[in-house]
Amino acid sequence: MRTVSLGVARRTALAAQGFADPRPDGPPTRRHLRRVLSRVQLIQLDSVNVAVRAHYAPLFARLGAYDPALVDDAAWAHSARKPRLLVEYWAHEASLVPVEDWPLLHSGAKPRGWWRGYERIADREPALVDDVLAVVKELGPIGAGAIERELTGPARRTPGAWWERSEVKKVCEWLFGIGQLTTGTRRGFERCYDLPERVLPPEVLARRVDAAEGARELVRRAATALGIATEPDLRDYYRLAPAASQRAVAELVEEGTLEPVRVRTWRHQAYRHVTARTPRAVAGRALLCPFDPLVWERDRTERLFGFRYRIEIYVPEHKRVHGYYVFPFLLDGELVARADLKADRAAGVLRVPGAFAEPGTDHARVAAELAAELTTMAEWLGLGGVAVGERGDLAPTLRRCLR
Repeated sequence: MRTVSLGVARRTALAAQGFADPRPDGPPTRRHLRRVLSRVQLIQLDSVNVAVRAHYAPLFARLGAYDPALVDDAAWAHSARKPRLLVEYWAHEASLVPVEDWPLLHSGAKPRGWWRGYERIADREPALVDDVLAVVKELGPIGAGAIERELTGPARRTPGAWWERSEVKKVCEWLFGIGQLTTGTRRGFERCYDLPERVLPPEVLARRVDAAEGARELVRRAATALGIATEPDLRDYYRLAPAASQRAVAELVEEGTLEPVRVRTWRHQAYRHVTARTPRAVAGRALLCPFDPLVWERDRTERLFGFRYRIEIYVPEHKRVHGYYVFPFLLDGELVARADLKADRAAGVLRVPGAFAEPGTDHARVAAELAAELTTMAEWLGLGGVAVGERGDLAPTLRRCLR
């Protein structure tokens, strides 16, 4: 078993995530979106919109300024000329995944999610389940609130039924979890439910995958996205059960897809995807949202970059160390700083309440590069400029760079 340095592991991981690919010279296209998807495999969704929705940020980090309709059209609109590329499901968390991965995620490889607790409602109120499906079939894509209004109207109410209105939403989520409903579109950020047969190609719905094959293929995709990783890293990418992940890793080692390696300073066994490349250097810069797949597993982020990162949304304001919604800043293959960001749309500026450099970094160079990337982000978001606050050791230099 060969041993690799931490620098090799880091560059391998960055290349796997698409950070060794040059940004497009012109406006990014669907071809560039496909390239990013071939690297990261999935895009996490999150409701927080303090700076930019989580599903738009990873593409900005890798492609630079692009039209967000590129993601919207791929996920929630389709035509004969532009078929749907992405579908929603619980992958890492709520995620957009390639439509062809739908059978893998419904193979039994993943343990049932938080929504499994709603099954008792479905068992107790089978008429409610039937009514929800009937409304979606007739009116979908449709939001849970609209379904509730339909079902509580006199024309719809099942004789004798008296469920709580909130149970409609729970049944929708349970049906989404077991694959009987999916997201047809979104209005704002509201999920509008539809039947899978109206969203996914028939050949995708017809494909049957057993749990072992599903776990193997999901671990294979995780290894492609991570480049080099421990088994828990691979398991976390799609939130697989430990036993299923461990068995899949062993099978992929046996078939030659994964190569066991040791990474200096890592305590646990690592695995390298045999097609992973390790560039001599990784150049360029990127702002990473808290849900970017490069940094979403905090222990791995610390092992790879020596960068301790925690999201502080749920921490009381007076106890936050760096801020509410903090973006790590990647520069030439290292995480060198972090910036707390807020898109102030009323004032038309991208606010940076705090900016913090990592120990040992060149403040002048880091601030200049961060200022340039923040300016690009502000323009991408349709904001007129960047306003830097007082918090953080990098803030004064960053303010000077932006004048």
